[in-house]
Amino acid sequence: MEMLKMHTPNTKQRKKTRLKKQIKYILILLLSAGVLGAASLFFINLYVKDSVKDHIIAPEDIKKLPKTDCILVLGAGLKDDGTPNYMLRDRLDTAIALYKKGISNRLLMSGDHGRTNYDEVNAMKTYAINAGVPSEHIFMDHAGFSTYESACRASSVFQVKSAVVITQKYHLYRALYDMKQMGLESYGVYAKDVTYKGQQIRNAREILARAKDVFYMIAKPEPSYLGEPVPITGNGDDTND
Repeated sequence: MEMLKMHTPNTKQRKKTRLKKQIKYILILLLSAGVLGAASLFFINLYVKDSVKDHIIAPEDIKKLPKTDCILVLGAGLKDDGTPNYMLRDRLDTAIALYKKGISNRLLMSGDHGRTNYDEVNAMKTYAINAGVPSEHIFMDHAGFSTYESACRASSVFQVKSAVVITQKYHLYRALYDMKQMGLESYGVYAKDVTYKGQQIRNAREILARAKDVFYMIAKPEPSYLGEPVPITGNGDDTND
């Protein structure tokens, strides 16, 4: 009986063995979920980029662009003095150059004006006016709080049917994907091809943002604000505040 007792696991040992098996099982599940998540992100990003890559036009090839309802400039932030930061300035310069080449006679500035002390769109419009663009040709989307909302409002509020979208190349795939999913004919021209401070973080966030927008396009949530229609064919000063 003593020999049998020595080789029979007691209750404490059995619990310890069971706990180890449970931990191992959980770790396997977590690892599998991580691998599945990474694979999903990879294929979603591949799908987004592949679906619009033929609509991206290099700045030196803008002669290939058809005329469109507007040139859509997506906000990118302001400096402490309230003027466009370097990324946004490069977007604006590209858009203004296209305007002057006759690609479209309407600019749509879409950005964040959700606070009284932060106003991307008026800063963008002022920059374009100083570059010689008539005020009435510049529309402001004061509630372009995200790429998704900018695309949604371009269609529903400004009644845009076709557009050239201006942003940096890493962001252009998602912007064009959103426009396409909204039923808009869109082309993209990327701003100056330079590396900005913090670009690696932006690239990583963009991978997640593309996945997010794919699910947004399935659910189609309402944007933060809609409001009355302001046709892009009208007077841009109607969007002044």
